Amino acid sequence: MKSAFWLVVGVAAGFVAAHYVSKTPQGRALFEEIDDRTRGFGAAVLDGYRSREAELRDSIRDAEDAIADITKRLK
Repeated sequence: MKSAFWLVVGVAAGFVAAHYVSKTPQGRALFEEIDDRTRGFGAAVLDGYRSREAELRDSIRDAEDAIADITKRLK
């Protein structure tokens, strides 16, 4: 319980510090840069996810086609 308390205190202190830092032009620029990098990282993860999903869907389609072909040959 003690460590949870200190975690909450640390998070609250971080929010207060970030609030004061964001009031300065340099702090605002810092947070804008962090935001840009975070959004770029998120976009890269999403792009990779969509690419992998497309690859898996193609593999499933190929497997379904192969199964259909084998089924036709066995009839």
